[in-house]
Amino acid sequence: MERTDSVVVDGSGMDVYVALPDGAGPHPGVLVTFHRGGLDQFTIDRVDRLAEAGFAACAPDFYHRRKGASADEAVKHRLDTDVIADLKATVAHFSGLSQVDGARLAILGHCMGGRVAFLGASVMPETFRACVPYYSGGMFGAWGNGPSAFERLESLRCPVMGFFGNDDTNPSPADVDRIEVELARIGVPYVFNRYDGAGHAFQSFMRPDVYRAGPAQDSWDKTLAFLGTRLGVRARTSARG
Repeated sequence: MERTDSVVVDGSGMDVYVALPDGAGPHPGVLVTFHRGGLDQFTIDRVDRLAEAGFAACAPDFYHRRKGASADEAVKHRLDTDVIADLKATVAHFSGLSQVDGARLAILGHCMGGRVAFLGASVMPETFRACVPYYSGGMFGAWGNGPSAFERLESLRCPVMGFFGNDDTNPSPADVDRIEVELARIGVPYVFNRYDGAGHAFQSFMRPDVYRAGPAQDSWDKTLAFLGTRLGVRARTSARG
């Protein structure tokens, strides 16, 4: 079952796309944080596929404060304080649904959403059991005032499974090395998967110029297996990555 809920944050109505598996549940949940393109068909597809695999899933519209603006315009106004408020409001709403087990939540995101996945898991360390960042660009700069997502990793506690293309420039392989060293330093369990011949957004079927079928499928299969282990569900795999 798919639907769009509305959650009020700072006086603004924020759409939250929700997809639920069959059955009453409660099901473990995954919060999906979108890429630069916003709450588009790719992000909706990821949420739907998670539900098909047995997870309740949702994706908040972080651009809600700029209603009517294009993604290219809205993205210029990102602030970490706003994103954190949106994440907390989404978790409160999503975990309160009768079909969702709020004690079994993970966070997953692509591109800037990979950065937001790291951010959310760091600022709400007691909330998430797993963090899945895909090619998390922009880790080393803050959106607005305050520490960067990288600097906030100090508070991260849950295991991480990350996916990166070795042809990417943001994050570059050196950037990924730096994140890896930090996770090792703070003692967070992690697995980083790196793909030769793949760059940024290699999982996005909406961008045939960068989409790579092999890494897309492999990373999705690994994501479902990791989430299944961390959230205690036998994830149903898909023939499409």
